[in-house]
Amino acid sequence: MKFFRPFLAILGILAIVLIPRESYSNQGGGKLNLDSVLSMMDRSAEDFKSLTAAIDHIKYTAVVKDTSTESGEIFVRKDSKMRIDFQAPDPRTIIRNGDNLYIYTPKINRVEEYNIGKNRAMADQYLALGFGMRTDTLRKNYAVSLIGEEELDGHKAALLELVPKSDEVRKQIGKIQMWVDQASWLPVQQKFFEAGSGDYFISHYTKVMKNLKLGDGKFKPDWPKGTKVEKPRD
Repeated sequence: MKFFRPFLAILGILAIVLIPRESYSNQGGGKLNLDSVLSMMDRSAEDFKSLTAAIDHIKYTAVVKDTSTESGEIFVRKDSKMRIDFQAPDPRTIIRNGDNLYIYTPKINRVEEYNIGKNRAMADQYLALGFGMRTDTLRKNYAVSLIGEEELDGHKAALLELVPKSDEVRKQIGKIQMWVDQASWLPVQQKFFEAGSGDYFISHYTKVMKNLKLGDGKFKPDWPKGTKVEKPRD
């Protein structure tokens, strides 16, 4: 599926940041278990409307043992709207507006335009990792387990592992690991393992701000005059 390959690059981005940041402590005060982690994540997602954050997106390619990182900003709205402005090492903009996905590369003055309508169910499985949805949807699409606790960026985090239940999805993504901050119950990092290749990508977020007003103009595909528009086939 030609469509899926470029879409893999933003799945982690779509998934990790869509659970809003709140301050909820581990009320039980005891040892973590899967049910308590998912319950606190549900509470943190109840009033999500929008989110902005700084982003580092890290891609590892096993065959050449190469790691690359893009850094920038992300803007998300609950109504299936998303914008990522990468600034380094090269400018690049990704916009999702409903069923339309745009990848704009100013260096070559080109935008790739995709309609993800017939792949919407697969995309929304990843969005169900957060996006204000209850975690029973997460359990519907993934076999979820609690691996344990780790320290990340100086904070205690619960480490979850998600294995897609769909055979079709597992052909692309074998599993996902998600680090959830035990103070905010926000995923602070996710690691997507591509099936059969040893490749993976990581999304890491800082400077998270929840429920700022984001107007429709932020998600409008408005490119400079003369930009070449390509519509690759699925």
